[in-house]
Amino acid sequence: MQNDPTPPRATRRGSTVRRRIERVAVSPEGALRRSRDDALTTEEPLEIRVLGTDGVAHRVAVTMRTPGADFELAAGFLYGEGLIDGPDAVRAIRYCTEAEQLYNVVNVALAPGVPFDSSSLARNFYTTSSCGVCGKASIEAVMGPACARVAGGVTVDAETLVGLPARLREAQAVFERTGGLHAAAQFTPEGELVRVREDVGRHNAMDKLVGAALLAGELPLAEHVVLVSGRTSFELVQKAARAGAAVLAGVSAPSSLAVELAEQAGMTLAGFVREPGFNIYTGGERIASRVREKVGG
Repeated sequence: MQNDPTPPRATRRGSTVRRRIERVAVSPEGALRRSRDDALTTEEPLEIRVLGTDGVAHRVAVTMRTPGADFELAAGFLYGEGLIDGPDAVRAIRYCTEAEQLYNVVNVALAPGVPFDSSSLARNFYTTSSCGVCGKASIEAVMGPACARVAGGVTVDAETLVGLPARLREAQAVFERTGGLHAAAQFTPEGELVRVREDVGRHNAMDKLVGAALLAGELPLAEHVVLVSGRTSFELVQKAARAGAAVLAGVSAPSSLAVELAEQAGMTLAGFVREPGFNIYTGGERIASRVREKVGG
């Protein structure tokens, strides 16, 4: 697969922008206002297009995202939605230099012989930073492509798992400057960080992570732990299951449908992962502990 070099005629937006703000500090003596510079997370639209072997560009989705890892985001999104089956399906990913919104339009060129069914676009993809993919045409479309059930997979110590959020925060460079980003991270069973991706949208962060693993030829993720920085929604479980992740953990709560899907997929799903513990919703056999389990309330 080839990625075109950065076009020279435009300036790429960074992951943060600076803005002058007023900081208000409230005390018993009153409110003190000070002017200062602040870092804000950049949010811009990204249009994902697929170039079929017929040379026609098909608009697949528009997502509000934080610029950076755009090619990984496009690849991860297409893979998660079942529109491509692996890295060999992609011939090249490049920015559309003819678009008015340069760096906000990505073309994914399919490899020769890779079929693309444009009728599948009837699912009417439109993604936002807050809720992921919206406006799909049917319940069947929302459920997405079928995922193979995870068999086996990694085992992780409880003591290792509970320490992962702290390691994730240490690696979130943009979050430290803005406080406005979600993250998805890939860890070894021993707690070593493999990669982390950040975005204003939690689904985009997962797509970037899966896209990076896809393009590196590292799927499935059955031998790694995937951690997300917020609540675990159905779509995050779906994307993780599609990537073959055996263990998915979140620092906040999962939804009921997320738990049901994780159970169906044979995944281990943990929530509220933060010191000093966490909840196991499915697949507890992959969580090892050196202490005696307490049964009941």
